[in-house]
Amino acid sequence: MKGKRRGIAENARHDRDVQSQDSITSHHHLPAHEVLLLLETDMERGLTSEAAAQRLQRFGPNALPRFKRHGPLIRFLFQFHHPLIYVLLVAAAVTGLLGEWVDAGVIFGVVLVNAIVGFIQESHAEKALDALVSMMKTEATVRRDRQKRSIPSEEIVPGDVILLQSGDKVPADLRLLAVRELRVDESSLTGESIPVEKQARILPPETLMADQRNMSFSGTFVTYGQGIGVAVGTGVSTELGRIHQLVHETTTLATPLTKKLASFSNVLTVAILGLGALTFALGLWRGQPAAEVFMAAVALTVGAIPEGLPAVVTITLAIGVGRMAYRHAIIRKLPAVESLGGTTVICSDKTGTLTKNQMTVQAILAGGESFEVDGAGYEPIGRILLNGQAVTSTNRPALRECLLAGVLCNDAQLVEREGQWAIVGDPTEGALLVAARKDGIHASHSNQSYQRIDAIPFESERQYMATLYCAETGGPGTFYLKGAVEKVLRLCDRNLAADGSERPFDSQSVLDEVEAFAGRGLRVLAFARKSVPAGTTTLADRDVEDGLTFLGLQAMMDPPRPEAIAAIRACQTAGIAVKMITGDHALTARAIAKQIGLNGLKHHENGELIAMTGREIAATAKERLPEAAERTAVFARVSPEQKLRLVEALQARGHIIAMTGDGVNDAPALKQADIGVAMGRGGTEVAKEAADMVLTDDNFASIEAAVEEGRCVFDNLTKFIVWSLPTNAGEGLVLLSAIAAGAVLPILPVQILWINMTTAITLGMMLAFEPKEPGVMQRPPRDPRQPLLTDTLVWRIVLVSALMLAGAYGVFLWEQQRAVPIEAARTAAVNVFVMVELFYLFNCRSLEQSMFRLGLFSNRWIVWGVLAMVGLQLLLTYVPLMNRLFHTAPIDGLAWGPILAVSTLVYLIVGFEKWIRLRFTAGRSGAHRPGARA
Repeated sequence: MKGKRRGIAENARHDRDVQSQDSITSHHHLPAHEVLLLLETDMERGLTSEAAAQRLQRFGPNALPRFKRHGPLIRFLFQFHHPLIYVLLVAAAVTGLLGEWVDAGVIFGVVLVNAIVGFIQESHAEKALDALVSMMKTEATVRRDRQKRSIPSEEIVPGDVILLQSGDKVPADLRLLAVRELRVDESSLTGESIPVEKQARILPPETLMADQRNMSFSGTFVTYGQGIGVAVGTGVSTELGRIHQLVHETTTLATPLTKKLASFSNVLTVAILGLGALTFALGLWRGQPAAEVFMAAVALTVGAIPEGLPAVVTITLAIGVGRMAYRHAIIRKLPAVESLGGTTVICSDKTGTLTKNQMTVQAILAGGESFEVDGAGYEPIGRILLNGQAVTSTNRPALRECLLAGVLCNDAQLVEREGQWAIVGDPTEGALLVAARKDGIHASHSNQSYQRIDAIPFESERQYMATLYCAETGGPGTFYLKGAVEKVLRLCDRNLAADGSERPFDSQSVLDEVEAFAGRGLRVLAFARKSVPAGTTTLADRDVEDGLTFLGLQAMMDPPRPEAIAAIRACQTAGIAVKMITGDHALTARAIAKQIGLNGLKHHENGELIAMTGREIAATAKERLPEAAERTAVFARVSPEQKLRLVEALQARGHIIAMTGDGVNDAPALKQADIGVAMGRGGTEVAKEAADMVLTDDNFASIEAAVEEGRCVFDNLTKFIVWSLPTNAGEGLVLLSAIAAGAVLPILPVQILWINMTTAITLGMMLAFEPKEPGVMQRPPRDPRQPLLTDTLVWRIVLVSALMLAGAYGVFLWEQQRAVPIEAARTAAVNVFVMVELFYLFNCRSLEQSMFRLGLFSNRWIVWGVLAMVGLQLLLTYVPLMNRLFHTAPIDGLAWGPILAVSTLVYLIVGFEKWIRLRFTAGRSGAHRPGARA
């Protein structure tokens, strides 16, 4: 391997494709001097300007490329590439041929609006790659020609020596050469919830990217300290560039709704064309004029097309968007609303979604006593508990000293901004300030009472931080120390007892407590103190080598959100599996999973949840991964490619996946998932642009609320289709029957258009406002393979279509027997269709229950829609202008009797059918319950 790298370095001048940065994992296990040798650079001198210019020309700028995409015109035209759209375009053309230009314009307008909305949504989605590109742009400090220079990040080349300091964005993938207390926030790449301490030592070759402490990756942020590194990867050869490539290559899947509508549209297209052809053939067979038969077939085709369906789908989804926005979920792509309702698995990030992303002290050991700390997050509200009882440190010197050490050995600040508490500095140190504040110890007051005169900053080699304070009386000073448990224990020879006295130190009892804390997934810090002679003004490493007094432990974690626990329980009740996919450590992930109640594969011996690590995922064969992903609930130390593999594996099992994420590393999986969910507060712009939905409160509970709203949206869309199709079918059957019998047409094409458009707007659209039915989250998710219309609903559509055919044709014949004008008979038939739709609308408010179970006025929009439709029908029937436009005529009171009787009869028959089916279903489920009688 080493020889191969030397060969690459030797040939780099001749061929750009042999750049030594071909793998970002190829430098962490090499000594720093060898990396410099391979890249032909020097830590002190840097590259020469001439060498940098040559490499820039050879390797290209340090920027992510823009992949070729379809132009705006092609993307706009693709919006019309759908069977249902083809049917509607044909409907518009045929309507125009019939001379009804206004109706043709309305139909085409619906198609155009849908195309524009789809085009805009797709354009927003394409911005994900642009957001990645913008992350690369920054200024960087480099060494060139032995001098420090500030240059645009695009000009950095492999071999450049980069200088890092607090606040910098890392401009390229670096192999660190020297560090001083360097900490880097890599949460956007790895999911690590706290800044990573960096070092320059070599690491084993098999070290995962998330554990490569001697590397710093492009797009991450320096939170503390300084460092020097050499650029080993630029542009597409960085970790960020690899993710950029994954996002570009990831296919955006069709949503369940678009799949079902496409299938439904194909069937509908074939059925409508077949019905039109049958009509034309029957007319010719009966010897009717070809032109007359053709126009009748056209009328049937127009009647069978649900012109209002696309508009109602869009508006129903838009209403769902509004409801979700009220519940902190912003939808970027309309079909995603319905996708949420069909979700079978939610893959959630841990940090900030299931947890608060705010380190919190949860347990304290001081004076041999073990305390619990309640409250979560940075808000300093909570209590310190001993055996379940609230206590203070007033009469507990050991507890007070332990809390005080956490405040004095600290560089963070706890601040309140616009009613929100936040930490300035290291989150771990911030947690110590909050814990002390819960006991009434304020950092500002402590700093006034104690004067800091020196400090030893934390470094990974030391594993501790120490601060020196002078006494107010001029007596001996005291230094406080915090750090890793094992390190601090080695420095202590006595222990501060509960009463404040110092006693011989038993480190084993402390280690037992540490093991218990670790089992809970807590991160533990130890605290100690030591007196120094009066007049001491400096603090050195030799001062802390021994003789310290152990003060106690503080154990902390990023706690789970209480509302997330309830939301996960609701999802599991609804049959939705919840899985945690995080870049954090397995122990921490498993502890959080236990607290929030995840269900998954457990260890057969201790009953603990099994966490599958990134290393295990990499070792799992592709064909075996879907089963492993199905059974496992916790995935830890997972890379971007592995997140993508997990989503694909679960989709291979037929699942509808909702994937949450906030970092750059989440973008490929967010795009691959059926519904990508990004975090609005803490998420990167890349994640937001790749996602279908953005949570404004970064809270898992909002996902559960969105799933609930998504189920309601799908229910309402199904209700509209079940309500609208009988009219289209009934109109077609009436025309077909008339042609087959060689009789006059009971309704005309222009009247069919009137029925379809007005009822869809005033009646059908009101179903979009239907509130959620009770128990929507107590039923299992829809089977993704289940068609849009089940056998039960198809039967109901056929039943109502047949009733409409019989009712409309019967009333039409009745009116003809009364010797009324043909226009009046047709007007009566039109009113039969409209009134049956109006009464049937109340049946469709629930596909299973009676409308009285929902509440007669729970959807007030339906009442207004019914009043509007009645008013329009009265205008159509009795206003002369409408009579001339739509070939109608006024009808008398005798005609209204049969019309209302047919409508009422349809309502009662459908209600009875639902009651019978509900009783039959309840009887079957009762028979299968344990203890049920046969």
